[in-house]
Amino acid sequence: MSDKAAKKKQYILDIAKGVFAKKGFKNVTMKDIVEACEISRGGLYLYFDDTKEILLECLQGGEQKDDILEKPSAGEALAFYLNEQKKAILNNENDLTVAVYEYLFMCEETGEKESVIKPKIEKNLKVLTALLEKGVESDEFYCEDCEQAARNIIYTLEGLKLASKTIGVTEKEIDTQLLYILSGLIAEEE
Repeated sequence: MSDKAAKKKQYILDIAKGVFAKKGFKNVTMKDIVEACEISRGGLYLYFDDTKEILLECLQGGEQKDDILEKPSAGEALAFYLNEQKKAILNNENDLTVAVYEYLFMCEETGEKESVIKPKIEKNLKVLTALLEKGVESDEFYCEDCEQAARNIIYTLEGLKLASKTIGVTEKEIDTQLLYILSGLIAEEE
């Protein structure tokens, strides 16, 4: 793919992400994306076959990177991680949570077993588990099972994401949950 074609494809993905964020998955048509991108229908079909393919490409990347483990301390790294997650929960602009869950529910109805978020969750689980293990080794955290604690943190954050889209959560409610997570990890001084 030429540089120009790659830029055009990325442009389509960037615009489509906003369309999916606004309308979800099930209500988006190729026509919606054509109109939002201000391109021809053929121009869109040159790069993508359907809205499913576009959504799946929009979801590529975004995993937690291993470089978080390079922070000076595990406590700083965890605080950074949780703060980034909080920002993501509070930021509704170009958020694909509703579109992703609509897509997953549609896959379940059609018998498809494709999970678009499981690989991201598994990658985040590995990084967060390593971060907690680093904190236990440095006596910053107390944790008997770092993988289960990491899984609990991820599930709590995912629940907060969904709650922010359905019932709404305030910044204070998010802070309360994050502080509760931290209170279970802080190593007590003897």
